[in-house]
Amino acid sequence: MALLQGGRVFEAVEVSLRDKPAHLLTLSPKATVPVLQLPDGGVIDESWDIMRWALAEPDAHGWWARAQSPENLDLVRRNDGTFKHHLDRWKYPQRYASEAIAPDAHRDSAVDVLLRPLEARLRRALFLGGAKPCATDLGVLPFVRQFAAVEPGWFETLDLPSLRSWLSGWLANPLFAACMHKLPAEGANRFPSL
Repeated sequence: MALLQGGRVFEAVEVSLRDKPAHLLTLSPKATVPVLQLPDGGVIDESWDIMRWALAEPDAHGWWARAQSPENLDLVRRNDGTFKHHLDRWKYPQRYASEAIAPDAHRDSAVDVLLRPLEARLRRALFLGGAKPCATDLGVLPFVRQFAAVEPGWFETLDLPSLRSWLSGWLANPLFAACMHKLPAEGANRFPSL
């Protein structure tokens, strides 16, 4: 989404993580996605760094600048650290069957570590950037979406009305629809800037 918002022209390639292409492994030995190969041949293989590249220069609309507040950077750290840890263990309990903590305990910890703080922020403003969205919105959105999709009925019962409204708004946003265009795993597609 950041690449689209930043007006960057790029080639998107769908990658099956079960059958990682050799080109991905050549670009980034980490073999995780996303990976961005820059026009000069450089490689960026961290989501937040890709967002920085896409939005920071020029940041005419303030998407990157608004994400740099201590409060927003804390949300990104929580999302990328403790929240993802708990989300994975709740979403994929079979992968962590040997752990002593029950999946529902991970679910509840995920709510406490990120979703309640997000709710508190979104009660004060429409976006994490305030009146306008920012890179933090884009950074945490995919993971909140994943969390909500594990047990949608249960998620709807949580006292998180501002968070649910924020999530619904992003899911209906044309920027989100544009980036969710499914590609064949072996194909590529050029996305125009929006």
